Amino acid sequence: MTSASLAERLDGLLFFPVTAYGPDGALDLEIYRAHVRAGIEAGAGAVFACCGTGEFHALTPEEFHDCVVAAVEESAGRVPVVAGAGYGTALAIQYAKLAERAGADGLLAMPPYLVVADQEGLIRHYSALAGATDLDIIVYQRDNAVLAPESVARLAKVPGVIGLKDGLGDLDLMQRIVSAVRAGAPDEDFRYFNGLPTAELTGLAYRGIGVTLYSSAVFCFVPELALAFHKALMTGDDETVNKLLDGFYRPLVELRNQGRGYAVSLVKAGVRLRGLDVGEVRPPLSEPSPAHVKELADLIERGMALVGDGEAR
Repeated sequence: MTSASLAERLDGLLFFPVTAYGPDGALDLEIYRAHVRAGIEAGAGAVFACCGTGEFHALTPEEFHDCVVAAVEESAGRVPVVAGAGYGTALAIQYAKLAERAGADGLLAMPPYLVVADQEGLIRHYSALAGATDLDIIVYQRDNAVLAPESVARLAKVPGVIGLKDGLGDLDLMQRIVSAVRAGAPDEDFRYFNGLPTAELTGLAYRGIGVTLYSSAVFCFVPELALAFHKALMTGDDETVNKLLDGFYRPLVELRNQGRGYAVSLVKAGVRLRGLDVGEVRPPLSEPSPAHVKELADLIERGMALVGDGEAR
């Protein structure tokens, strides 16, 4: 690990690798390593191992530990490695300890399992997690873990809590969160990123409120296109951004919305289509239909043509 903090090191496209399984459904660490290595070599800014796209919910603690170790070894300090941690407070702390032993640089605190807690309960949960590990923590806001602006401002002052991943998509709330942290915790280097399932689709909107970091599931299987979009978004080349939105990202989101769990299973199908057999998703998720996989293959070809023919530079 480097001496720079995780908040300082977070930059570029945030890569959330899928978890690879063999034909028997068991963890395939060699394929997983190849997937992580390819992402880093393609230009990932950070690796978020065993999070939502990585099927955190489906991994045993031992598998989780082994995957994080593999990601850390493949990174070799080139980019930060952030591991998922979730369920209730006690289990989240156990996963944090596993990630710490594996050499991770930080944690993505997944929403607590099942329960819908009030604001005080959420603050207690994330504060307890932060107090139990030396790893920096990014809080993942979505579903049953939605934070009020004042709550985020309080968490920003908790040692070790360094950022918020927004998977909710409420821009009014996000603007108020950014404002509340700026006013209530002005001395904190607090980071935000867009964590919606296909974050590129809302990249322009988040950029408007100053949130430029985002996770990219597309980077898992079409890094060339994801990087072209990222460059255009960061440089203000909105003409290219809109061409890629119209020709690839909007159709991808419309395809993704045709099946439950497609935010993960369609991504794994995309990785397989590009030549790396990462296996299928584990239950309770299901594979996309053959017709939808064919649509995805056509869409990848169309997106690569947009990048390759000079329309997206």
